[in-house]
Amino acid sequence: MSTPSRPRRTLFIPFALITSAALLLTACGSGTDGGSDTQAAAASQKIPTTDVVSSLRTDASAAKLLPAGTDSLTLAVSVGGTPPGTGYLEDGKTLAGQDVDFAAAVAKVLGIELKREAASFEAILPALDSGKYDVGVGNFGVTDERRGTIDFVTYINDGQGFATREDSKLHKVTDLAQLCGLNVATGAGTTFEATLEENKHVCSDAGKKAYKVQTYNEQGAIWSSLQQGRSDIVMSTINGLRYAVAQQEGLKFLNEFHRLDVGFAFKKGTKLAPAFQAAVNKLIADGTYDRILKKWGTTGSAIEKSEISPPELKD
Repeated sequence: MSTPSRPRRTLFIPFALITSAALLLTACGSGTDGGSDTQAAAASQKIPTTDVVSSLRTDASAAKLLPAGTDSLTLAVSVGGTPPGTGYLEDGKTLAGQDVDFAAAVAKVLGIELKREAASFEAILPALDSGKYDVGVGNFGVTDERRGTIDFVTYINDGQGFATREDSKLHKVTDLAQLCGLNVATGAGTTFEATLEENKHVCSDAGKKAYKVQTYNEQGAIWSSLQQGRSDIVMSTINGLRYAVAQQEGLKFLNEFHRLDVGFAFKKGTKLAPAFQAAVNKLIADGTYDRILKKWGTTGSAIEKSEISPPELKD
Protein backbone atom coordinates (compact mmCIF):
# COMPACT_ATOMS: atom_id res chain seq x y z
CA MET A 1 0.00 0.00 0.00
CA SER A 2 1.33 3.44 -0.89
CA THR A 3 2.14 6.13 1.65
CA PRO A 4 -0.77 8.43 2.59
CA SER A 5 -0.75 11.80 0.84
CA ARG A 6 -0.48 13.66 4.18
CA PRO A 7 2.18 13.05 6.84
CA ARG A 8 1.34 10.55 9.55
CA ARG A 9 3.55 9.32 12.34
CA THR A 10 4.96 5.95 11.40
CA LEU A 11 5.07 4.30 14.84
CA PHE A 12 3.08 1.08 14.71
CA ILE A 13 2.04 -1.65 17.09
CA PRO A 14 -0.27 -4.52 16.06
CA PHE A 15 -3.01 -3.83 18.55
CA ALA A 16 -6.05 -1.71 19.16
CA LEU A 17 -9.19 -0.12 18.10
CA ILE A 18 -12.60 -1.57 18.54
CA THR A 19 -13.59 -5.15 19.32
CA SER A 20 -15.88 -6.67 21.94
CA ALA A 21 -15.85 -9.07 24.86
CA ALA A 22 -17.71 -11.49 22.63
CA LEU A 23 -14.81 -11.30 20.21
CA LEU A 24 -12.54 -12.79 22.83
CA LEU A 25 -15.03 -15.51 23.70
CA THR A 26 -15.86 -16.77 20.22
CA ALA A 27 -12.81 -19.04 20.19
CA CYS A 28 -14.39 -20.99 23.05
CA GLY A 29 -17.25 -22.09 20.83
CA SER A 30 -15.25 -22.73 17.69
CA GLY A 31 -13.58 -26.00 18.56
CA THR A 32 -10.31 -24.49 19.78
CA ASP A 33 -8.38 -25.54 22.86
CA GLY A 34 -7.83 -23.51 25.99
CA GLY A 35 -11.34 -22.27 26.66
CA SER A 36 -10.46 -21.29 30.22
CA ASP A 37 -7.45 -19.34 28.99
CA THR A 38 -9.63 -17.48 26.52
CA GLN A 39 -12.16 -16.65 29.21
CA ALA A 40 -9.38 -15.44 31.46
CA ALA A 41 -8.11 -13.23 28.67
CA ALA A 42 -11.56 -11.77 28.24
CA ALA A 43 -11.90 -11.16 31.96
CA SER A 44 -8.53 -9.40 31.99
CA GLN A 45 -9.67 -6.93 29.35
CA LYS A 46 -10.47 -4.31 31.94
CA ILE A 47 -10.98 -0.77 30.77
CA PRO A 48 -7.82 1.13 31.76
CA THR A 49 -8.48 3.96 34.20
CA THR A 50 -5.13 5.77 34.20
CA ASP A 51 -5.86 9.49 34.55
CA VAL A 52 -4.29 11.33 31.61
CA VAL A 53 -6.67 14.28 31.53
CA SER A 54 -7.45 15.91 34.91
CA SER A 55 -4.16 17.83 35.18
CA LEU A 56 -4.82 19.74 31.96
CA ARG A 57 -5.51 23.46 32.14
CA THR A 58 -7.40 25.83 29.85
CA ASP A 59 -5.36 27.19 26.95
CA ALA A 60 -6.44 30.78 26.37
CA SER A 61 -5.36 30.89 22.71
CA ALA A 62 -7.47 27.84 21.87
CA ALA A 63 -10.42 28.83 24.05
CA LYS A 64 -10.77 32.24 22.41
CA LEU A 65 -11.57 30.47 19.13
CA LEU A 66 -14.86 29.18 20.54
CA PRO A 67 -18.07 30.97 19.52
CA ALA A 68 -18.95 33.64 22.08
CA GLY A 69 -20.84 32.28 25.08
CA THR A 70 -19.90 28.62 24.56
CA ASP A 71 -19.43 27.03 27.98
CA SER A 72 -20.89 23.54 27.45
CA LEU A 73 -21.51 21.10 24.60
CA THR A 74 -23.49 17.89 24.16
CA LEU A 75 -21.25 15.01 23.09
CA ALA A 76 -22.63 11.85 21.47
CA VAL A 77 -20.44 8.80 22.12
CA SER A 78 -20.72 5.54 20.19
CA VAL A 79 -20.66 2.83 22.87
CA GLY A 80 -19.59 -0.76 22.35
CA GLY A 81 -16.56 -2.97 22.53
CA THR A 82 -13.61 -3.48 24.81
CA PRO A 83 -10.64 -1.09 25.09
CA PRO A 84 -10.01 1.22 23.35
CA GLY A 85 -13.67 1.29 22.27
CA THR A 86 -16.02 3.12 24.61
CA GLY A 87 -17.71 1.11 27.34
CA TYR A 88 -19.02 1.47 30.87
CA LEU A 89 -16.97 1.13 34.03
CA GLU A 90 -18.13 -1.25 36.75
CA ASP A 91 -20.61 1.32 38.08
CA GLY A 92 -22.60 0.84 34.87
CA LYS A 93 -22.85 4.60 34.36
CA THR A 94 -19.40 6.04 33.67
CA LEU A 95 -18.29 6.02 30.04
CA ALA A 96 -14.62 5.28 29.34
CA GLY A 97 -12.59 4.79 26.19
CA GLN A 98 -10.08 6.44 23.89
CA ASP A 99 -12.67 8.74 22.32
CA VAL A 100 -13.91 9.75 25.77
CA ASP A 101 -10.37 10.66 26.84
CA PHE A 102 -9.73 12.71 23.72
CA ALA A 103 -13.02 14.55 24.11
CA ALA A 104 -12.39 15.19 27.81
CA ALA A 105 -8.87 16.45 27.08
CA VAL A 106 -10.13 18.85 24.42
CA ALA A 107 -12.82 20.10 26.79
CA LYS A 108 -10.17 20.78 29.44
CA VAL A 109 -8.03 22.73 26.99
CA LEU A 110 -11.07 24.77 25.88
CA GLY A 111 -12.41 25.26 29.41
CA ILE A 112 -15.87 23.89 28.63
CA GLU A 113 -18.19 21.25 30.08
CA LEU A 114 -19.17 18.19 28.06
CA LYS A 115 -22.55 16.56 28.54
CA ARG A 116 -21.98 12.99 27.35
CA GLU A 117 -24.73 10.84 25.88
CA ALA A 118 -24.36 7.25 24.71
CA ALA A 119 -25.65 6.66 21.18
CA SER A 120 -25.52 4.03 18.45
CA PHE A 121 -22.85 4.49 15.79
CA GLU A 122 -25.28 4.80 12.89
CA ALA A 123 -27.49 7.35 14.69
CA ILE A 124 -24.88 9.96 15.57
CA LEU A 125 -24.14 11.63 12.23
CA PRO A 126 -27.83 12.24 11.30
CA ALA A 127 -28.47 13.56 14.82
CA LEU A 128 -25.71 16.15 14.45
CA ASP A 129 -27.52 17.67 11.50
CA SER A 130 -30.77 17.85 13.48
CA GLY A 131 -29.02 19.67 16.31
CA LYS A 132 -29.57 16.95 18.89
CA TYR A 133 -25.82 16.80 19.55
CA ASP A 134 -23.06 19.37 19.17
CA VAL A 135 -20.27 16.89 18.50
CA GLY A 136 -19.92 13.14 18.00
CA VAL A 137 -17.16 10.56 18.47
CA GLY A 138 -17.02 6.91 17.43
CA ASN A 139 -14.04 6.27 15.13
CA PHE A 140 -15.72 8.24 12.33
CA GLY A 141 -13.56 8.01 9.22
CA VAL A 142 -13.22 11.17 7.12
CA THR A 143 -14.52 10.40 3.63
CA ASP A 144 -15.30 12.75 0.77
CA GLU A 145 -18.93 11.62 0.87
CA ARG A 146 -19.28 12.38 4.58
CA ARG A 147 -17.59 15.76 4.17
CA GLY A 148 -20.56 16.79 2.09
CA THR A 149 -22.80 16.86 5.16
CA ILE A 150 -20.42 16.68 8.15
CA ASP A 151 -17.43 18.72 9.34
CA PHE A 152 -14.52 16.88 10.97
CA VAL A 153 -11.58 17.73 13.18
CA THR A 154 -9.03 14.92 12.92
CA TYR A 155 -7.29 13.35 15.91
CA ILE A 156 -6.16 9.85 14.82
CA ASN A 157 -5.60 7.82 11.65
CA ASP A 158 -6.90 4.32 10.98
CA GLY A 159 -8.65 2.87 7.95
CA GLN A 160 -9.98 -0.19 6.15
CA GLY A 161 -8.52 -3.68 6.08
CA PHE A 162 -9.40 -7.36 5.75
CA ALA A 163 -9.08 -10.51 7.82
CA THR A 164 -10.19 -14.09 7.30
CA ARG A 165 -9.72 -17.66 8.51
CA GLU A 166 -6.29 -19.22 8.26
CA ASP A 167 -7.59 -21.87 5.87
CA SER A 168 -8.72 -19.27 3.33
CA LYS A 169 -6.92 -19.11 -0.01
CA LEU A 170 -6.99 -15.31 0.17
CA HIS A 171 -3.65 -13.71 0.97
CA LYS A 172 -4.14 -10.05 0.08
CA VAL A 173 -7.10 -8.01 -1.15
CA THR A 174 -5.99 -5.28 -3.53
CA ASP A 175 -9.15 -5.21 -5.62
CA LEU A 176 -12.72 -5.76 -4.43
CA ALA A 177 -13.25 -8.00 -7.48
CA GLN A 178 -11.32 -10.61 -5.49
CA LEU A 179 -14.36 -10.82 -3.19
CA CYS A 180 -16.82 -11.82 -5.92
CA GLY A 181 -18.98 -14.74 -4.83
CA LEU A 182 -17.96 -14.41 -1.17
CA ASN A 183 -19.88 -13.41 1.96
CA VAL A 184 -18.31 -10.29 3.46
CA ALA A 185 -19.05 -9.40 7.10
CA THR A 186 -18.78 -5.82 8.33
CA GLY A 187 -20.30 -3.27 10.70
CA ALA A 188 -23.65 -1.65 9.97
CA GLY A 189 -23.58 2.04 9.06
CA THR A 190 -19.81 2.12 8.55
CA THR A 191 -17.53 3.28 5.75
CA PHE A 192 -16.81 -0.39 5.16
CA GLU A 193 -20.45 -1.10 4.33
CA ALA A 194 -20.60 1.97 2.08
CA THR A 195 -17.41 1.00 0.23
CA LEU A 196 -18.64 -2.54 -0.35
CA GLU A 197 -22.12 -1.51 -1.51
CA GLU A 198 -20.83 1.20 -3.84
CA ASN A 199 -18.43 -1.16 -5.55
CA LYS A 200 -20.58 -4.26 -6.07
CA HIS A 201 -20.57 -3.47 -9.77
CA VAL A 202 -16.95 -4.67 -10.05
CA CYS A 203 -18.26 -8.23 -10.03
CA SER A 204 -20.91 -7.75 -12.73
CA ASP A 205 -18.38 -5.74 -14.72
CA ALA A 206 -16.12 -8.77 -14.60
CA GLY A 207 -18.94 -11.20 -15.40
CA LYS A 208 -18.77 -12.72 -11.91
CA LYS A 209 -21.27 -13.38 -9.12
CA ALA A 210 -21.59 -10.43 -6.76
CA TYR A 211 -20.28 -10.65 -3.22
CA LYS A 212 -22.85 -10.50 -0.42
CA VAL A 213 -22.50 -7.79 2.24
CA GLN A 214 -23.47 -9.07 5.70
CA THR A 215 -23.85 -6.26 8.25
CA TYR A 216 -23.86 -6.58 12.03
CA ASN A 217 -24.34 -4.10 14.86
CA GLU A 218 -22.04 -5.98 17.25
CA GLN A 219 -18.39 -6.81 16.67
CA GLY A 220 -18.80 -10.16 18.41
CA ALA A 221 -21.43 -11.19 15.86
CA ILE A 222 -19.05 -10.39 13.01
CA TRP A 223 -16.39 -12.73 14.34
CA SER A 224 -18.85 -15.48 15.20
CA SER A 225 -20.08 -15.35 11.61
CA LEU A 226 -16.53 -15.73 10.31
CA GLN A 227 -15.51 -18.46 12.74
CA GLN A 228 -18.66 -20.48 12.07
CA GLY A 229 -18.32 -20.22 8.29
CA ARG A 230 -21.35 -18.03 7.57
CA SER A 231 -18.97 -15.34 6.33
CA ASP A 232 -15.80 -15.74 4.28
CA ILE A 233 -14.00 -12.52 5.12
CA VAL A 234 -14.28 -9.47 7.41
CA MET A 235 -13.76 -5.84 6.45
CA SER A 236 -13.14 -3.52 9.39
CA THR A 237 -10.64 -1.14 10.98
CA ILE A 238 -6.98 -1.92 10.34
CA ASN A 239 -5.96 -1.84 13.98
CA GLY A 240 -9.14 -3.56 15.12
CA LEU A 241 -8.49 -6.47 12.75
CA ARG A 242 -4.91 -6.84 13.94
CA TYR A 243 -6.16 -6.91 17.53
CA ALA A 244 -8.83 -9.50 16.73
CA VAL A 245 -6.41 -11.79 14.94
CA ALA A 246 -3.98 -11.58 17.86
CA GLN A 247 -6.75 -12.64 20.26
CA GLN A 248 -8.31 -15.50 18.28
CA GLU A 249 -6.86 -18.71 16.90
CA GLY A 250 -7.48 -19.73 13.32
CA LEU A 251 -7.57 -16.20 11.85
CA LYS A 252 -5.18 -14.15 9.76
CA PHE A 253 -4.89 -10.45 8.96
CA LEU A 254 -4.72 -9.96 5.20
CA ASN A 255 -3.72 -6.37 4.53
CA GLU A 256 -4.46 -2.69 4.77
CA PHE A 257 -6.82 -1.64 2.02
CA HIS A 258 -7.41 2.08 2.52
CA ARG A 259 -6.18 4.48 5.21
CA LEU A 260 -8.59 7.06 6.65
CA ASP A 261 -8.26 9.96 9.03
CA VAL A 262 -10.64 9.81 12.00
CA GLY A 263 -12.16 12.87 13.59
CA PHE A 264 -14.61 14.61 15.87
CA ALA A 265 -17.83 15.00 13.88
CA PHE A 266 -19.92 18.19 13.69
CA LYS A 267 -22.88 19.59 11.81
CA LYS A 268 -21.78 21.04 8.47
CA GLY A 269 -20.74 24.67 8.81
CA THR A 270 -19.94 24.45 12.53
CA LYS A 271 -18.02 27.31 14.14
CA LEU A 272 -16.56 24.91 16.71
CA ALA A 273 -13.98 23.32 14.39
CA PRO A 274 -11.13 25.89 14.72
CA ALA A 275 -11.21 25.64 18.53
CA PHE A 276 -11.22 21.83 18.50
CA GLN A 277 -8.37 21.77 15.98
CA ALA A 278 -6.30 24.13 18.13
CA ALA A 279 -7.03 22.01 21.21
CA VAL A 280 -5.93 18.75 19.54
CA ASN A 281 -2.73 20.40 18.31
CA LYS A 282 -2.11 21.69 21.84
CA LEU A 283 -2.44 18.11 23.14
CA ILE A 284 0.03 16.90 20.51
CA ALA A 285 2.50 19.63 21.45
CA ASP A 286 2.40 19.14 25.23
CA GLY A 287 2.65 15.32 25.17
CA THR A 288 -0.88 14.57 26.38
CA TYR A 289 -1.74 13.16 22.95
CA ASP A 290 0.99 10.53 23.17
CA ARG A 291 -0.04 9.61 26.71
CA ILE A 292 -3.62 8.99 25.60
CA LEU A 293 -2.51 6.79 22.70
CA LYS A 294 -0.12 4.86 24.94
CA LYS A 295 -2.88 4.28 27.49
CA TRP A 296 -5.13 2.70 24.86
CA GLY A 297 -2.42 0.91 22.86
CA THR A 298 -3.03 2.87 19.66
CA THR A 299 0.26 4.64 18.95
CA GLY A 300 0.06 3.28 15.39
CA SER A 301 -2.83 5.68 14.81
CA ALA A 302 -0.91 8.86 15.67
CA ILE A 303 -1.12 11.91 13.43
CA GLU A 304 1.34 14.81 13.27
CA LYS A 305 -1.26 17.57 13.31
CA SER A 306 -5.02 18.02 13.40
CA GLU A 307 -6.87 19.18 10.29
CA ILE A 308 -10.38 20.42 9.57
CA SER A 309 -12.29 18.24 7.08
CA PRO A 310 -9.25 17.26 4.99
CA PRO A 311 -9.81 15.45 1.68
CA GLU A 312 -10.11 11.68 2.00
CA LEU A 313 -6.72 9.99 2.00
CA LYS A 314 -5.97 8.49 -1.39
CA ASP A 315 -3.79 5.40 -1.74
